[in-house]
Amino acid sequence: MNLLNSSGNKKRELGFLILYAAAFYAFIIHRSLQLSRDHYLKLFGLRPGWLLPHRLNDVSDAQWRNFQGNLPVLTVVFTLFTLIANLLRTSFHLKARGMSIIWILISFTYLSYLHGACIIFILSIASVNFLFVKIFARTKYFSFVFWIFNIFFLLCNRVYEGYSFYMIGQRWAYLDNFRGTFRWHICFNFVVLRMISFGYDYHWAHRDSHFDHKKHIQRCDICKSGKTCYQSLQERGVQNDKFSFMTYLSYLVYAPLYLAGPIVSFNAFASQLDVPQNNLSARDIAWYGLRWVFSLLLMELMTHLFYYNAFAISGMWKELHPMDVFIIGYGVLIFMWLKFFLIWRYFRFWSLICGIEVPENMPRCINNCYNLETFWKNWHASYNKWLVRYLYIPLGGTRRKLLNVWVVFTFVAIWHDLEWKLLSWAWLTCLFFIPEMILKSAVNAFQVESTHGEFVVRELSAVAGAITITCLMQTLLVLLLDHLALVG
Repeated sequence: MNLLNSSGNKKRELGFLILYAAAFYAFIIHRSLQLSRDHYLKLFGLRPGWLLPHRLNDVSDAQWRNFQGNLPVLTVVFTLFTLIANLLRTSFHLKARGMSIIWILISFTYLSYLHGACIIFILSIASVNFLFVKIFARTKYFSFVFWIFNIFFLLCNRVYEGYSFYMIGQRWAYLDNFRGTFRWHICFNFVVLRMISFGYDYHWAHRDSHFDHKKHIQRCDICKSGKTCYQSLQERGVQNDKFSFMTYLSYLVYAPLYLAGPIVSFNAFASQLDVPQNNLSARDIAWYGLRWVFSLLLMELMTHLFYYNAFAISGMWKELHPMDVFIIGYGVLIFMWLKFFLIWRYFRFWSLICGIEVPENMPRCINNCYNLETFWKNWHASYNKWLVRYLYIPLGGTRRKLLNVWVVFTFVAIWHDLEWKLLSWAWLTCLFFIPEMILKSAVNAFQVESTHGEFVVRELSAVAGAITITCLMQTLLVLLLDHLALVG
């Protein structure tokens, strides 16, 4: 009888939540349309639309505008790259060494357009890092010195804004006229992550692995089916001959992932150079690409109907009522999520066609993240996996969780840019994280037996989750609005 009552209560609760969600989004959509219609003459960054007649399109976000504008050229270039790479792999039965050379040639052709003569800086730092790893990887103090080494270059690149050839000598100053179309030190943040991945994977290759492959196969549905999942590729390591300079360099500058990721570990990349991924069939990849096209149309529909980002850049949100400011802020975050979703999935799509599977960066919608931990596991998820593997676990993992979270988020802030506001954001996020971790531990230890008790705990968890994620959204929004105002 109690089970029947519990089931009936949950159905009624679900029905109420569905009605609440429908009413909430109906209000948000209605009010967003009103705001966009009433204030569009005062907004910056609106252009004539193409999807809906007589509607302007919000292209005020510089990053999205550049990606959208270069999308046709990028598509042609990557189509050509993938055709060349896959044709050569098939025709000559190339493995890791051969494919490394192919991707170095393709990627440096790509980089020569992006960075021009600044490729010299990339090659120089990458070569020094390779030598450093080969010399010090087997020493006890490797981790400490290796992190200092990479953070040093990360900071210097920012402080000196990518350096100048004039700093080397006046005879080299003419090369400053050939710096390409894209600042190399911005992209190099991703290269630093790959350099650290290579160093640690090489360091761990000479130690006993704690990865239990047999137990993993028992738990992993992909590996049970005879395929190899990403975690298995990453953890089981590669043979020593894969840690060559050619494979290392192709990993650092691999064209499909060079500009924005997603981030892949060296072990997983080198393994798939040898044997291309087989988890996704050609049909799966084609469907993945089609879903991306549908998502792009959804983004265009959103920017034609709701001018959230233009409100942020124009500063018009300051003149609105608090409820309208919430709607604009919420809309900006949804726009940001969808923007990064499209950018990262675009590059992941091309990587899959080339035979390299990488983690999905936005596996869950922002609206489906009800606490800080879930949010950070699903916003730039490949970066989160990288942080856990190469920073959080080496620092001690869950044994020092309250301390490690401060180190991790401080690095995240420095990696993004060298600004005090980013450090403030990182430390504020840590302050939100600590009470959540304490509460989650308390809730997990608390045993509830009655149906009423389960209901109360569930509702309190929902309220706590709503408060937590709202606080997180506010900290993100402060940064986003500040950044957008500067860009505008």
